[in-house]
Amino acid sequence: MIRVAIAGTGRMGRAIAAGLESRDDMELVGYWGRGDDLDALLPGADVVIDFSLPGGTMQVLDAAVRHGKPLVCGVSGLGEEQMARVADAAISVPLVYDRNMSLGVAVLTRSVREAAASLGTDFDLTVSEVHHVHKKDAPSGTALKLGEAVATARGEAGTGSVTFHSERRGEVPGDHEVVMQSPTERLVFAHSVTTRQVFADGAIRAARWIVGQPAGRYRMSDVLFGE
Repeated sequence: MIRVAIAGTGRMGRAIAAGLESRDDMELVGYWGRGDDLDALLPGADVVIDFSLPGGTMQVLDAAVRHGKPLVCGVSGLGEEQMARVADAAISVPLVYDRNMSLGVAVLTRSVREAAASLGTDFDLTVSEVHHVHKKDAPSGTALKLGEAVATARGEAGTGSVTFHSERRGEVPGDHEVVMQSPTERLVFAHSVTTRQVFADGAIRAARWIVGQPAGRYRMSDVLFGE
């Protein structure tokens, strides 16, 4: 039985807890929220799933290292210094960090990377995304992830050649579209989310996978494809 601790008591934390109820090989040992005692929760867990906030993630990273616990983190909006802390923690513990835990987005990212590498620089690249009005970061972490994937595949150091479009409306969980266009043809890759449960299910799959892995930083592509 894999024992799971959840950092974050909001909607994502509750969605992960709901997802764990249907797993025969996993169980929830407790939640952590700001002000709670992480050091009391982690000894009883085999893995930690973090969907708190950027400030809380720094506390979770430190506690995971102290207790030697594998960590799955899906918190977006981390700055450069915070990402450096993620990299430092991965030296000591196995850590899956991804801006989007959806299995479909992992497949989408792989597909657009391969397409961009094949098509080269003759195609213009546009990444568009729509999210709910409560989302603060724009472009979304997933849009940046997709832009970085195609730019790297084309041998570019940054995403300067990628055009990003962001829209915030209603309660849209997340829609992403990558368009590759030349003067003669247009290729479109798209992914839509109908419920945030997909992120919880992806995080649970990552948590099952990360237990027993060696220390290091992993992504959802590693979980799905062993990349």
